[in-house]
Amino acid sequence: MEPLKKALHKLLFPGKAVVLLSVLLSAFLLAYTFSSDTQHASPVAYIAYLVSAYSLTVVCTNGFLLFRKGAGFARQNVWVNRYITDVPFRVHISLYLSLAINILYAVIKFISGVHYRSLWLVSIAVYYGLLALMRFLLLWRESPQSIEKNRRSALRRYRFCGIILLLMNQALAVIVLLIVQQNRRYEYPGTLIYLMAAYAFYSIIIATKNFIKYRKHHSPILAAAKAINLAAALVSILSLETAMLARFGSPKDAAFQQQMVAATSGFICVVILGMAVSMIVRSSKEIKNSRSSYTV
Repeated sequence: MEPLKKALHKLLFPGKAVVLLSVLLSAFLLAYTFSSDTQHASPVAYIAYLVSAYSLTVVCTNGFLLFRKGAGFARQNVWVNRYITDVPFRVHISLYLSLAINILYAVIKFISGVHYRSLWLVSIAVYYGLLALMRFLLLWRESPQSIEKNRRSALRRYRFCGIILLLMNQALAVIVLLIVQQNRRYEYPGTLIYLMAAYAFYSIIIATKNFIKYRKHHSPILAAAKAINLAAALVSILSLETAMLARFGSPKDAAFQQQMVAATSGFICVVILGMAVSMIVRSSKEIKNSRSSYTV
């Protein structure tokens, strides 16, 4: 087990020279792939995708290592120290950051959908626009100090987010059903597919990190934020899967691709449905109990 850990560590942290070389090599291979007249499914293209994937991985891991080394120095700043030690303030800032990224991603998706006349891209853009609206509702008229003090107000927002998520999930299920039945395939340009991959990885990392970090906090606002992050991560995986199948899939495997999209979308819709129903039931029960105790 120990040799495997050492080999994995050396693979993820190969040194500055290897990281720089991998970035330059992936940039050259991708530039050659997208500028040449050869098909994107050529051997050079596959090598370019593999090298660029490894390059992106080592850049992220080494960047995280540098971030951790600089964290001690950064904590000397008052605002940075408050962000690290003050949970409500950190939640507030994280929601604003997620809101900005969410809006930017939705706008890019919508513009791309209109340009390429893709119903799928426009639908996903609307979905992320509604997720951005949910994040805005969590922040509306709330300060970092008051975000957890008024629990009944937080529970109402938590329940309302659950209702919106439930309606959004039904719309997503209908759209996916139509796409699966028609076996639609969408070819995305190289830059867009890498943007989708980056956002998918970002969403998965944030959703996992928040779930682990805040699992002991019984906070409606935190729970709603985690639910939104998870929904965004799941849908980003589905969106990335359709893009990857369209790019690398073969027309001969159309039936298999259809089954893959159907299975993934079905699982995602069931998870989001269960999450939305749980949010509505739990918040309604606690609001009802709080009213009963108040009247007594």
